Amino acid sequence: MATTPKAFYTGAASGTLQITTSLLKECKYLIQAKLTHQKILVLGLAHSLTDLIGAYITCNAPAYATKLLERLEPLPYSLFWWNALMRRAIRSGLPNEVLVLHLQMHRLGWRPDHYTFPFVLKACGELSSFWLGASVHAVVCSSGFNGNVFVCNALVTMYGRCSALGNAQKMFDEVFNRGIGDVVSWNSIVSAYSQNGESKNALNMFGRMMKDLSARPNAFSLVNILPVCGSMGLSMWGKEVHGFAVRNGFNEDVYVGNAIVDMYSKCELMDEADKVFGQMKVRDVVSWNAMITAYSHVGRFEDAIGLFEKMSNEKIELNVVTWSAVIAGFAQRGLGYEALNVFRQMLGCGIDPNVVTLVSLLSGCASAGALLQGKEAHCYAIKCVLNQDMKDQEEDLMIINGLIDMYAKCKGLKMARKMFDLIEPKEKNVVSWTVMIGGYAQHGEANDALLLFHQMLGQHNYQRPNAFTMSCALMACAHLGALRFGKQIHAYVIRNEHDSTTPFVSNCLIDMYCKSGDIGDAQVVFNKMKHKNFVSWTSLMAGYGMHGHGKEALQVFDDMRKVGMVPDGVTFVVLLYACSHSGLIDEGIRYFSDMTKDYGVTPTAEHYACMVDLLGRAGRLCEALKLISDMPMEPTPIVWFSLLSGCRIHGNVEVGEYAANRLSKLDLQNDGSYTLLSNMYANAKRWKDVARIRYMMKHTGIKKRPGCSWVQGKEGTTTFFVGDRRHPRSQQIYELLASLIERIKAIGYVPETSFALHDVDDEEKGDLLFEHSEKLALAYAILTTPLGTPIRITKNIRVCGDCHNAMTYISKIIEHEIILRDSSRFHHFKNGSCSCKGYW
Repeated sequence: MATTPKAFYTGAASGTLQITTSLLKECKYLIQAKLTHQKILVLGLAHSLTDLIGAYITCNAPAYATKLLERLEPLPYSLFWWNALMRRAIRSGLPNEVLVLHLQMHRLGWRPDHYTFPFVLKACGELSSFWLGASVHAVVCSSGFNGNVFVCNALVTMYGRCSALGNAQKMFDEVFNRGIGDVVSWNSIVSAYSQNGESKNALNMFGRMMKDLSARPNAFSLVNILPVCGSMGLSMWGKEVHGFAVRNGFNEDVYVGNAIVDMYSKCELMDEADKVFGQMKVRDVVSWNAMITAYSHVGRFEDAIGLFEKMSNEKIELNVVTWSAVIAGFAQRGLGYEALNVFRQMLGCGIDPNVVTLVSLLSGCASAGALLQGKEAHCYAIKCVLNQDMKDQEEDLMIINGLIDMYAKCKGLKMARKMFDLIEPKEKNVVSWTVMIGGYAQHGEANDALLLFHQMLGQHNYQRPNAFTMSCALMACAHLGALRFGKQIHAYVIRNEHDSTTPFVSNCLIDMYCKSGDIGDAQVVFNKMKHKNFVSWTSLMAGYGMHGHGKEALQVFDDMRKVGMVPDGVTFVVLLYACSHSGLIDEGIRYFSDMTKDYGVTPTAEHYACMVDLLGRAGRLCEALKLISDMPMEPTPIVWFSLLSGCRIHGNVEVGEYAANRLSKLDLQNDGSYTLLSNMYANAKRWKDVARIRYMMKHTGIKKRPGCSWVQGKEGTTTFFVGDRRHPRSQQIYELLASLIERIKAIGYVPETSFALHDVDDEEKGDLLFEHSEKLALAYAILTTPLGTPIRITKNIRVCGDCHNAMTYISKIIEHEIILRDSSRFHHFKNGSCSCKGYW
């Protein structure tokens, strides 16, 4: 406890204590103020009570000061202390206390003055209480202060903070109609619009202010408008404001300098931002933070880390914003472990993280797939943020949304869903729904994603999906090939104009149509795009390749080059894939040669895998082997898998065994390679080797994925497995299928029994082939689809050779186009031919 210094009191000859105003002002501790209060009461020095009120306020004891004020007569000169108490409450972030003091004043008969009302109105604004603010406005008018410019400016600000922009503008107009407006009036209305996201109106009012010669902008005016220029990317406006600041000497103000740096960085003019930062004579921590945040935002993480280290070396204070910006920078690069390390350093320096810090940290863990570190961040959030009293619900929701995103991206979908379900339905915002839907869509749980999207649209407190939500739902539709649902989402997108402002929604639409078998509508979406980016061109090119339209894919590539788009490695992977699946052998070889020579793209293992696949499909297996031996890097599993696939097509057992052996040395536990090898042996009628492969699969725990096919119809998605008899219309399905098989046998179809088990007779093999899932899905679709309507089937693995052959024949005798999507590509069966032309 603090002691009272002996010098605090001065003794007189009579032994009494002389208590002066200056001594009261020296009170720094509550005990000093109380002792002085005691002496005042003992000596009867009532005139010193008003000075004692100030001492209690200085010692942060407002309750004692208020009790003294209650004993005073309501005199104008003592009103100063009520205002002082309100000023203290506002600065302490206690707006409710201001309102209590105001009511107490009225109850005791005190009359507020033109200093009181601005404090009360500011408290109403901070509470965003329009009705309280309007009530105080009424008191202002009845008290005769509606002609005071300070009070009127406070009213403009209050209405702005309450998002009542019409009232703010009306109040502003009244001020200038009375001829009492000043620069603060202009700043107040500009700030009201900018804080509420009305950037155009803010710029309009600032433009009018510049023309008002009676109220020239000050430093605060510039700090007000520069963030608006930055948020709208209006660099020309920002440069004009910068020029005004230089001409009038405002650029020397550190706050103006910080705002200019921030404006340039948000406009992604980092050279200009860096130049202004370098010319600033006075920099504070905000200046450094602005640059670090800006570098992180534009992806110049090395520069951001360099500034961070320079701050540390120069002993400049590192606050929570600094640390958060660095953590966010690492997170954006997917460096979750580095982000966590910086977070630990931050805690070691005694800096408490804020919500932005934790959300950035969780984002870093999500991008790196660092589940363990994400759980550590979760534990910290529970201990230090989520369970605190007086917590901000919006901040809690930000953290929980970050946790959902982290768990979903780290494949902890069950935990992500638990976090999602913890949020009360009415508290969920669009981010909550989007990160959960996106988590499902990204990890193959497309049905759950679409179900949740449907729930979002049907919830009682309707949350309107944003562009990111739509993209996640479209991603799920693409995975399932759910064209009907995808078209419904497309209609919603058009109605809400998501496609006109956000290219990535249109890109997702292109991808959805391509993967749902409708390349024509994908082209339509592409044609209507106002702003095409690299992904737009690549997605359409990939779609054509997937559907076996290699020449159209090459045309898209040529058009892409004509508009100035420079192809990169991804472009050539897509291009070579298209050539491979369309039998464009010479074109593929030429592009592989040109990509380094003409475009400076160094081939990666993916490019080599595409070339091996292209040569293997064409039966040029020796060339494929030569290419593999010339690879500058170790062949990856996909390279050997592509070679093995080519060997199965062309029955080259010797090379196939070599490829399978290399795959086994890479310790690749993949059922696909064993299946290919088994089928290759079966084609060569080497049944002992088939049995050996199956024995190996059984004893190494490798299970062949069961074939599964699903078909979209009016009643939703219907799924079939091999030999499936669970459907209510199974008898009709099998009867129709038997009839179809008999009819196509009559026109030349012969079952390819090598795709059935080897240890049964030929008749049983035919029966087994008869029950394949894609055939069952086709029969069901014929029963339920109107004549002439395309039938769309999706299979989780590659279509078997017999089913491909059977569907080719069936397309001759039915009035439907059959569009089959397997794990590799699309097959369009029509009039007895397939779009793949045998390259599948």
